[in-house]
Amino acid sequence: MPHIENLLEGYRQFYQKYYIENPETYKNLTEKGQTPHTLVIACSDSRVDPSIILNTGPGDIFVIRNVANLVPAYDSDFSHCHGTSAAIEYAVKHLKVKNILILGHTHCGGIHNLLCQPLNRHDFIDTWLSIAEEARREASKQTSETDRQHICEREAVRVSLRNLLTFPFVAEAVSQNRLKLHGWLFDLAGGSIEKLSL
Repeated sequence: MPHIENLLEGYRQFYQKYYIENPETYKNLTEKGQTPHTLVIACSDSRVDPSIILNTGPGDIFVIRNVANLVPAYDSDFSHCHGTSAAIEYAVKHLKVKNILILGHTHCGGIHNLLCQPLNRHDFIDTWLSIAEEARREASKQTSETDRQHICEREAVRVSLRNLLTFPFVAEAVSQNRLKLHGWLFDLAGGSIEKLSL
């Protein structure tokens, strides 16, 4: 229970130091709604909070977090409810974000699992990680485990960027210059950002 109490105390500090001292921020967000400029797709890893890494405030970014910051390819079978795809659609079609950023990171446990464990399609994690199978194949060409991990982390970002373009509404917005796609890799050990291209 002490961990939950710490979270409650954290909320109290936020309320006193941020919410009370910045009433206009939340008044505007309540009355005018959100207009984030960027959709950030980041890892669920507790060490890589995109709002902290990118120094953003409320209303600046729309965030999706999942294991290994992956984007599945577009699937027209809507009987499979998928949170990441729904959030991408909402950000692009309704919020009209100007950018989508895939924010990967080094020392990713999901990528480590993808590289080191045989994929078992009978569990949620492995089924999800199979999205990055192409990245695993590319990384397997390396001899060093560290190189494989780093290459796979980079390639997983690129796989997600390519998968974004399979969504018709993303491809259309990109082709009309209404939307830009970005891929970054955050170095957890050194704090730097590496910009990745397709």
